[in-house]
Amino acid sequence: PLTLEEVRMLVELFYLPYHHGALAQELLEHFRWLRANSLSVGVPATAPDACGGTRWRGRAQSFQLLCARTCRLHSRFVSTAGRALLYDLHPYLWDIRNMLLAASAFVLWLGCQSITAPILLGRDAEPWARRGGLFGELQALLPVGNSCDLFYHPPPLFPSSQLYQLRPLLPLDKVGAVAWRGCSEVSQGLQAQLSHAPALPGRLLGSFLSLSPEYTFVLEDEGGPCGYAAGALHAEGFLQQRDSSWLPAIRHKYPPDLGTGGPALGQEAVLFFHAEPLAVPQPVLRRFPSLVQLGTAPRVLDVGASRSLALCLLSALRANGSRGVFCQVSDADRQQLSFYSKLG
Repeated sequence: PLTLEEVRMLVELFYLPYHHGALAQELLEHFRWLRANSLSVGVPATAPDACGGTRWRGRAQSFQLLCARTCRLHSRFVSTAGRALLYDLHPYLWDIRNMLLAASAFVLWLGCQSITAPILLGRDAEPWARRGGLFGELQALLPVGNSCDLFYHPPPLFPSSQLYQLRPLLPLDKVGAVAWRGCSEVSQGLQAQLSHAPALPGRLLGSFLSLSPEYTFVLEDEGGPCGYAAGALHAEGFLQQRDSSWLPAIRHKYPPDLGTGGPALGQEAVLFFHAEPLAVPQPVLRRFPSLVQLGTAPRVLDVGASRSLALCLLSALRANGSRGVFCQVSDADRQQLSFYSKLG
């Protein structure tokens, strides 16, 4: 059963409509302070304000621990609560878990980036655009907090106790392992018969990992990486650099005859890079200047984790001034179309 401490946490998260419990108040205070003081930290550890950076990282670590405790509470509640109580309270706890996954990753991202543009809040939203309670206050603190469509999703019919962690791609990551395991499941036959061909994750993420790694996030569960979100702040420049430098280098590395005689999937993987990419119309680039791409492994059935991925990536882009985003999806790719449709 739930411990007394876990029951106390549950009560403090949903104390009274206009009065938070101690845990919720601590989460809000940390998040407000970290966002307000994020410009004092950056990529170099020896920044001029080293003392301020140390304090910021200390509070960021405390915030991460509180978020992790709340996510564990959600998992424990799903595993131990009686069915009637679970279905009454789960939607609220599920919402808070998803919000804290995104907020926690956003804070981690702030700590490893040098923000050159102010974090944009935009105009004040209408009162109906946000919910009340802790969820609404956390929503208001994310740079995309006024985009109400991002925050309204029905909870799953069958609650899952799976624990997730969401974080930015860090310099110490072994990028190949993260991309291979987290972005797609490629047949073992391809690995064995065409070990030098680029795998599907490399095709999907290679340009982002090379040209825009600062806007890449990784979703992990107990089995390891299981999802990704990648973006390019200035899509026009990103696409030009991809086509002029990155693609020629990849084509040289993987000549078109590399897949000859191998499995069909291997030939497709190689020929993918030798097809001319479709041009993005200028009206799209003017209205939606940033490019995004998201994906999860088939085992991720909880749309809340995918939604947190999207919230975090969009918040990072918005924090650096993006006015809108677009993604490129083949009209024949029903899996990706379904994935983005479920995100709303």
